[in-house]
Order: sequence, then C-alpha cells, then structure tokens
Amino acid sequence: MRERAYHESINIQNEKKLRVLLEGLPGFCREFFIGIESSTSSRTRIAYAYDLGVFFEFLHETNSYCAKLPIEKFPLDLLERITSFDIEEYLQYLKYYEHEGVEHTNDERGLMRKLASLRSFYNYYFRKELIEKNPAALVKMPKIHEKNIVRLDIDEIALLLDEVENGDKLTERQKMYHNKTKNRDLAMLTLLLGTGIRVSECVGLNITDIDEKNNGIKIHRKGGAEVMVYFGDEVAEALDVYLDERLQIKPQEGHTEALFLSLQNRRISVRSVENLVKKYARLVTTVKNITPHKLRSTYGTNLYRETGDIYLVADVLGHKDVNTTKKHYAAQADERRRMAAKSVRLREKDRN
Repeated sequence: MRERAYHESINIQNEKKLRVLLEGLPGFCREFFIGIESSTSSRTRIAYAYDLGVFFEFLHETNSYCAKLPIEKFPLDLLERITSFDIEEYLQYLKYYEHEGVEHTNDERGLMRKLASLRSFYNYYFRKELIEKNPAALVKMPKIHEKNIVRLDIDEIALLLDEVENGDKLTERQKMYHNKTKNRDLAMLTLLLGTGIRVSECVGLNITDIDEKNNGIKIHRKGGAEVMVYFGDEVAEALDVYLDERLQIKPQEGHTEALFLSLQNRRISVRSVENLVKKYARLVTTVKNITPHKLRSTYGTNLYRETGDIYLVADVLGHKDVNTTKKHYAAQADERRRMAAKSVRLREKDRN
C-alpha cells in the first residue's frame, strides 16, 4: 500500500477530529462546514469548530432559552434571537472563563480570531438567506496593538547554530541525546533559518523532496500548493551531512520516506521541533521567546534587509496577500527610510 504523504495524513486526522467536534455542535452547523470545505484548509475548519463550540457552550450556560435545550438540538433560528449585545457579552466572557475545571484566557488577538470565526459563521447563513439578521456584523473588532517582531539578531543566529553543533552548554543528560541528534538538529535549524519555511512544512519533508542539484526543496504550503524553495550553500552542507546519516537509519513502517526522524525512527512531530528550538534558543537568549515561527520571522527580516523587495519576501514566505508581509515588516521599512534620509546630503558642512 502506498505510504501517505504527510499533508494527506494530517488532513485525515483533522477530518476525524472535525467529525467528533461536530457531534457536540447544533445539527445545522454541518451545512456550514460542508459549504466552506472547498475554500478552507482542514486546520481552519478545526479552529472554527473549536471556536463555535465555545460560543454555544457560553449560550447554554448564560441564556435562559438555550439552557432548556441540549446544544445539539439548538435550532437555526437561534442565530436570529442572538443580539449584538449578546455577542459583546460573549467577548467579555472570553477574557477569562473556566470550563471543566480548566481556566482559559484570551488576549485581544484571541478575541479577534473568535469574533472573526463567528462573523464567518453568520455571514454564511446570511448570504444563503437562511437568516435575516446578522448581529455579528454589528460588533466591532477588538483593537489590536501592534507587537514588535521577535527575531534573532545576526550574532544570535551564529551562537544558536554553534550551540546546536557543539552542545557545550547543554546538561549532561541533554548531551547524551545531543550526540545522537546533533546532525539532524543542525540540518533542521539551518533549513528553517535559511529558507523561512513553516515548521509543518519542515516536518512534512520527504527525502525525495530534496533537489540536491539545484539546492531546492519541494514543500506543501498551507493552502495545498506545491512549490520549490531554494537555499544557500550553508543549508546544503548541513543537509548533506545529515542525509549521509539518515540513509543509514531504518525507519518504522509508514515513515520510510520522512526526511527528519525522531529517536523512535518515526517522522518527527511539530511539537518535537518546537521543543528543540526552545531548548537551544534558551542557551542563547533568555529575554526572547524563540519558536520555529520566530526563526521564520528572522529569515523574513534578513531577506528584506538584504533585498528591500517586500514582494520577494511575500513570495518566498508564501504569503497570499503582500499586505500581510508589509504589516509584519513595516518597522524594517521605516528603518530603511530613516537610513535613506541620512544618506542624502544637500550641502557639505565644511564648505568654505
């Protein structure tokens, strides 16, 4: 039987999760998820299902009409009974609530995402003319305060890769594992820093996805597109060293094509990569919370500084909308404009 590609396996897992989540949602929600299937990823639909689950739990706990019915039996016309004020109360509730003994909090970005999910949900039924009111559209999005991009500086990148290669600051226990994984870890982190690919794209790589002749890798983007991403000689060298080692390992069944393997000889997981990035990053900086996504930001920042081409950065990072890229790297654009201002002189100061 053909070994499934990583992205296919993830989509199947997400479909199974979604079916379980749908069992706890009102029956009319199924039409929404079928309707958006062609325009969303399985991961996005999972996020919608989680967010809607929280919304209907809130209604069940706080609304006298909803409390009389199990959530699965909520009727479609319930959506028109809800007012914009009810949704505003829901957003207030989301800032802090407890569910099954677990505390949950949402910052402004979490609130924005959950309101966006609710708006998409209401918009679907409103466009289909299944409801006549759309209270979610009347609620203002939370104000988002822009955050500085967290990334590694040039010297920190070098220190990080040195630590991955040498492991001098690791504990004795960590050094035992480091001896077995340092070539893999160095190849992975060099690849993330040298291409800006997402951690999910990295763990999904197969050996056959490497184009050694042209220094490229074939990856599957979030939206399902298959693209080639190219890298420099430093990445190529780290990959070559690891590949020599990888080809000597016998993977477990179902993982024979995977490029990066765990110590159990299975395809490495996203969580494992996140943990090893944190492990090495803490040896370099204690004031920055470095994750695989921050390595992606580091690459994007360096590429923009070197080229000044925001469209190139958007293309390489796989951003569908260049405005997303501009928003993230606006600070670097401002920095470049300041440098331009200092570079132009109208009159020499020491002119006689």
